[in-house]
Amino acid sequence: MLSALLMIVSAILIVLVLLQSGKSDGISGAFTGTGGLNLFANVKERGSEKVITNLTMAFGVIFFALVIAIRILD
Repeated sequence: MLSALLMIVSAILIVLVLLQSGKSDGISGAFTGTGGLNLFANVKERGSEKVITNLTMAFGVIFFALVIAIRILD
């Protein structure tokens, strides 16, 4: 029962992570120096980006709790 729920939550979590947009130039920008890597920039998410980020965080917590519960009950 919990294992099936864990697989469903895992699939949803993967989809949510893939839906998130990139927030930096990535590794190529770090090596080439283009775009100015500013790690402490104050970037606010709005609209759907904020909803996806919050859902990703919530499903991450659910995933973690399910893994702990499965480990304790086995």
